[in-house]
Amino acid sequence: MRFGILGETRAWHGGGEVPLGGPARRALLALLLVRPGEVVSADRLAEEIDPAGTRSAHSLQSQVSRLRAALGDGAAIERAGAGYRILVDPQHLDASRFERLAGEGRAALADGDAGRAVVLLTEALELWRGPALAALPESETARAAAVRLEEHRLGALEDRIEAGLRLGEHRAAVPELRELVARHPLRERLAGLLMRALSAEGGQAEALVMFEETRRHLADELGADPSAELTALHRELLSADPEPTPAAPPAQLTSFVGRADEVAEVAEMLRVARLVTLIGPGGVGKTRLSVEAAGLVGTGGAAGGPANQVCFVELAPLRDGAGLPQALLAALGLRQNGLQMDGGATTPVDRLIAALSDQVLLLVLDNCEHLVDDVAGLAARLLTTCPRLRVLATSREPLGIIGEHLFPVRPLDADAAVRLFSERAAAVRRGFTAGPGTVRRICAALDDLPLAIELAAARSRTLDVDDLAERLDDLLGVSRGNRTADERHRTLRSVVAWSWDLLSASEQRAARRFTVFVGGATAESAARVCGIDGGTLESLADKSLLDAVGGRYRMLETIRAYGAERLDEAGEQDSVRRAHAQHLAELVRTADPHLRRAEQLEWLPVVAAEHGDLLAALRWAVREPEVKTAFELLATAFTYLWIRGASASVAPTAIELLTAVGEAVPDGLGEEYATCVLLAASASGDAGGQVWQRHRAAAGKALAAAWPGDRRGRHPVTLLLWMMRNAVGPDPQGAYELVSSQRDCPDPWARAAAHYVSGFGHLGKGDPEAAEDAFGRALDGFRSLGERWGTALALGSLADTAGARGDRTRAIALTDEALVLTGRLGALEDSADLLVNRGDHLAGDDPAAARTDYAEAAALARRAGSSTYLAAALRGLGDMALAEGDLALAEQRYTDALERTDPHWIKSLGPRVRALTGLGRVAAARNHHAEARRRYRQAAEAADTVGAPVPEVLRMLGLARDVIESVLRPRHRAGEDGPHTGVGAAARPR
Repeated sequence: MRFGILGETRAWHGGGEVPLGGPARRALLALLLVRPGEVVSADRLAEEIDPAGTRSAHSLQSQVSRLRAALGDGAAIERAGAGYRILVDPQHLDASRFERLAGEGRAALADGDAGRAVVLLTEALELWRGPALAALPESETARAAAVRLEEHRLGALEDRIEAGLRLGEHRAAVPELRELVARHPLRERLAGLLMRALSAEGGQAEALVMFEETRRHLADELGADPSAELTALHRELLSADPEPTPAAPPAQLTSFVGRADEVAEVAEMLRVARLVTLIGPGGVGKTRLSVEAAGLVGTGGAAGGPANQVCFVELAPLRDGAGLPQALLAALGLRQNGLQMDGGATTPVDRLIAALSDQVLLLVLDNCEHLVDDVAGLAARLLTTCPRLRVLATSREPLGIIGEHLFPVRPLDADAAVRLFSERAAAVRRGFTAGPGTVRRICAALDDLPLAIELAAARSRTLDVDDLAERLDDLLGVSRGNRTADERHRTLRSVVAWSWDLLSASEQRAARRFTVFVGGATAESAARVCGIDGGTLESLADKSLLDAVGGRYRMLETIRAYGAERLDEAGEQDSVRRAHAQHLAELVRTADPHLRRAEQLEWLPVVAAEHGDLLAALRWAVREPEVKTAFELLATAFTYLWIRGASASVAPTAIELLTAVGEAVPDGLGEEYATCVLLAASASGDAGGQVWQRHRAAAGKALAAAWPGDRRGRHPVTLLLWMMRNAVGPDPQGAYELVSSQRDCPDPWARAAAHYVSGFGHLGKGDPEAAEDAFGRALDGFRSLGERWGTALALGSLADTAGARGDRTRAIALTDEALVLTGRLGALEDSADLLVNRGDHLAGDDPAAARTDYAEAAALARRAGSSTYLAAALRGLGDMALAEGDLALAEQRYTDALERTDPHWIKSLGPRVRALTGLGRVAAARNHHAEARRRYRQAAEAADTVGAPVPEVLRMLGLARDVIESVLRPRHRAGEDGPHTGVGAAARPR
């Protein structure tokens, strides 16, 4: 038998409804079903059934007997003490089924499975047939039970709408959300969902109005301000130029000919579809069409639609799919690491999802054909998890995933091809004239492919158009000789080869050597690596073999691939690539000391411009017998890679290099070897951990030999990162002594870093005054160099020591100063870290400001895709909820934080210990003492991993005395050994 109380009280048995009788019996059944299996007193039943009090106990017994008769064997109504209870399988009661399905749907939503969440939540909500407990007379008890069920219903409805928004169903959700917000104007989650839906559909202004209306309602009705989450969403909508800035489509230097209708059609497709792929042969103009369509979408010109942010990602330089996520991160302007190492706790794909989950963005993926499987998998995952994302791809073949809309790009029509040739030829030859028939013959011979036409038109500068047409005819047999080859090889390759053959010997030599540059080059770099003079570079640019943009020369990928084959045939590949690698090594070697001084901001973009070539040089050096060059490249680029958060981009190459050399330290390269081990260990997954375990001991010995204390090594940043990587591990003491022994080192940056590390040693020994002195010396050292990264580290640590002794004003001022520096560096993760610290300092005196900082930190961490810093922010929000007595929300925040921490990394220590302690306090508040003791024991075990006395670690984390005692007391009660002594943590553990 099935029962229903989500609406009129009803019962069903077999295929039909059971007649229950009059209102009294329906009310009696509803009261028993509110909490099936629990005893309801006879007095309460009589009162609820008849609030007027006219029914007697005998009358109640009579109603119970009649209800039993009506239900038959379908359910048992038992007399229990002074009342009655009904025994029903929860699966046979609609309210119980609703709560189970709603809970499973919410869990699926929390796990990121929006599709499953929609199915479960829709099924749950379909169980409702009207107002809950409609059969009950009006009473306080009935009203409370109905309010509880209706609240659950509204929460499930919000969850279902949020799941739909994550799947991109913004437009369908807006009318429903408008109605719900009108009925529940004080419900902030509904307001936030409506703001997101409106913003996704281009209604940013309306979303802002929605926020203002909600704020006014909250102030007028409750005298309260909007929550931190809603305020953070408001700030996001107000941000006209959010950081980081995605890479814009490349600026075009020529007119766009013949495809106006296609541009409008692609833009319209993007208005209704979330994935559009432009497919066609090489050289047909897919890239240019994608740029023009993206520009139209970006300005809001598609069918009068809203403007969209556009990010353009050029995939042609990638050799395999391993670097695909990093390429997207770089194009989005997202650093892969913060000031502190997070140990790969988050994969690049996870960071992408976190960064894009709430962004309205058009992602243009150009030249996908050589990575089609990898691009398809990543695009499918991003589109599934990021509901406001749209993707425009160019490829020779479809990506082949659900929801893909294909747009075949055809060659130009005859008139457009003639016009394109004539315009390009007129641009290079003043007074150009030609009969339309001759030009048409040239274009037809080139299959009306835009790139082929552009290359041919460039030659009209030195050849008469009739000669050009005749020479083209002579080469047609060669260019079309292999009909079985793919379209690019049958057309574009022949055009490139023909254009190549028209170059002089010196121009051919210059062009083939230039192919070693994957990201383009300045004239100076081209001269040093390839021996190309300025005149030859300009000549190649004039003939469309190179593009000159922004002071750099770049080669089209199709031409570069052809030229690389010519370089190999000439037997020059090794010599030119060696010169290229040596040039990159010299560049980063020159930049490295400047990156630790006041010139930091000027030199970072200089090295960043060569990032693609740095990776290419590393790949070549690893695969060829150039081990010394590879190690030196990695070591000299280490400061740049770490400050820019790009260490993960070279981690696979570092692992490959270590695999090639084995476990023996190369002679004279001990410090470089240690740097390589650090970079390899930053790889995500098991690979980095395995390399670390295998090479850590040898690398530590090599680094100690390179930095004996009385003379300087070559790479001081390696010292600091070595300490950070060893802080949670088997031998923090040795790593600490290695770094702190550099306090009298000749290198000023190393001296400052040594004082910085020494401060944590003093904290671990319970000497905060000595720690503050050490941090102050570090600050003076970094400031004397004008180095912002180290200065931010020292300021943050000084802020912590000030906060620990109760000087919150100084702590906040120092943190503010550090935040200015991380902002200049573009360090989103580190800004999030500092905001959490400032929130901790503010929590006691100004909880509203603290909550704002935690919320801002969470938003920054999500944008940067950093789970470590998001965990810290969620822990802070959990503290706020606990202080306000909201145990359920506090438990959720702490649990979410705990799931995002990595127990093997020092930066996760603080969030982990404090989240575990918070969960213990939640359990204690609920009188679940066994669970509280278990959580406290876990917190103490986590604090024990850094080698410092547990009480000192807990005080370093800013935990109050009563919390410290609650953590330690269960350890002693369980008979565990007391905390041992050792070295303090090597990085601020918050």
